[in-house]
Amino acid sequence: MSNSLGKSALKVLLGLVFIVSAVLKILDMDKFEIYIYSYHFFSLNFSFLVARLAIILELVLGIGLIANYLHKLMWWGSVSMFVGYSLLLIYAIANGRTDSCHCFGDYLQLDPKQSLIKNGFLLVLFLLIYRDEGWRTPFHWLFLCLTILASTVAVFLVSPPDNYTSISDPDQNLQVEIFDEMLNKAPLDSLDLQKGKQVVCFFSTGCEVCQMAAHKLSLMQQFYGFPPENVTCLFMGNEEGVAKFYEASESVLYRNVLYPDVTLLLKAVNGNLPTIVFLEDGAVVHEYGFRNMNEVEIKAFMVM
Repeated sequence: MSNSLGKSALKVLLGLVFIVSAVLKILDMDKFEIYIYSYHFFSLNFSFLVARLAIILELVLGIGLIANYLHKLMWWGSVSMFVGYSLLLIYAIANGRTDSCHCFGDYLQLDPKQSLIKNGFLLVLFLLIYRDEGWRTPFHWLFLCLTILASTVAVFLVSPPDNYTSISDPDQNLQVEIFDEMLNKAPLDSLDLQKGKQVVCFFSTGCEVCQMAAHKLSLMQQFYGFPPENVTCLFMGNEEGVAKFYEASESVLYRNVLYPDVTLLLKAVNGNLPTIVFLEDGAVVHEYGFRNMNEVEIKAFMVM
């Protein structure tokens, strides 16, 4: 009797681990999406879906373990998920990555080695409940379907993917006349930003969304071989803030300009930061914020 109660308590604990992990990922969805995209197994848009599918699966497994139904399906699903995560972590370690795996969002920072140890410990706990049995009912498949449906609706309502909610509008922020004025006066007039393909970013050093935009842009720049010297970041802030910005954003170190006229910088983008402008021979080709970055357009621009 006590052994059965112990297994039931352990199963509830493991279910709670899945649910806590899923909830923390939802709260940190933007960074989790970028983390998935950083492996470049999937496109940016498909990475949005993969992130949500992973969270939905964790919710379904967590609820199933706590409710104690369809035990074998939930057990094999859980073990398979941990094995899959572990293989990804081994791949990350082999490629020298030390960044957080976001398995508990941004709230518990674990590097790939630490997360792999955590997964090994949890797999041992799952072995202890292998022979447990869940409750039986003729409606267990109905419960499963309702759990999947409820989890899917909840995840997409709480955090809809950017590619379904954002519309790219090349002129929504940028004031072209003011921007041209900036390009033709110090300190930008000596940087040859009106020659060839250039990317100009408007960032604030203390803006977390700017940091994520820099990370996303940096990944695309590396994926598609765009010259890093053709990316210029215009910053509001100071040199110490710029250094902290790059540390937090995990992006490539680009050419940086601490723009002296903050008022003019903000007027150029209607106060909307981040704004990323793609230029070809001085003409604006694309303009994006963080949420409406279009990978297809950016790839076509960046391939030299």
